[in-house]
Amino acid sequence: MSKERLKPTIHRVETVAQSSLFTIESVDLEFSNGVKRVYERMHPSGREAVMIVPIVDDCLILIEEYAVALEAYELGFPKGLIDPGETVFEAANRELKEEAGFGAERLQVLSQLTMAPSYFSSKMNIVVADGLYPEKLEGDEPEPLTLRRWPLANLMALIEEPDFREARNVSALFLIREWLVKQGRLSY
Repeated sequence: MSKERLKPTIHRVETVAQSSLFTIESVDLEFSNGVKRVYERMHPSGREAVMIVPIVDDCLILIEEYAVALEAYELGFPKGLIDPGETVFEAANRELKEEAGFGAERLQVLSQLTMAPSYFSSKMNIVVADGLYPEKLEGDEPEPLTLRRWPLANLMALIEEPDFREARNVSALFLIREWLVKQGRLSY
């Protein structure tokens, strides 16, 4: 944007619903042109998350995990919240060990994404993990996760998988494709 825009004035923020996981807020706004609106959002938690794109033996490592909102198993990359005091890389390596049974010698942030920013303030750090070695940590998953290897040579066919649909996973797939091309490990 070439011109700095004046942000709306927040007149009031009120909690309208709460559960053990979520707090929903009503936010009364007034825009610079005088228009007033009431929006609802999830209360900002201030915590970020990581999604790890692990690479081993010219394959991506994916996990199958139950997604309760869809009532189905979904295929995707390991992910989780960054614990207080952890760095992005410490959280990425911990989640990778808990969910996939690997540690990483090399970690690199590819991007930081937001999801539905009109409702959520959450940020997801997409991290590539390379130089993997076997190491398992106990995680908080209610059942063992199934690992699937996906060949880099057939990378973009992953989009056609019916259980690989979550937007952050698809975004991470495009980010890793660009990273692999820059590394000379993949061509279009």
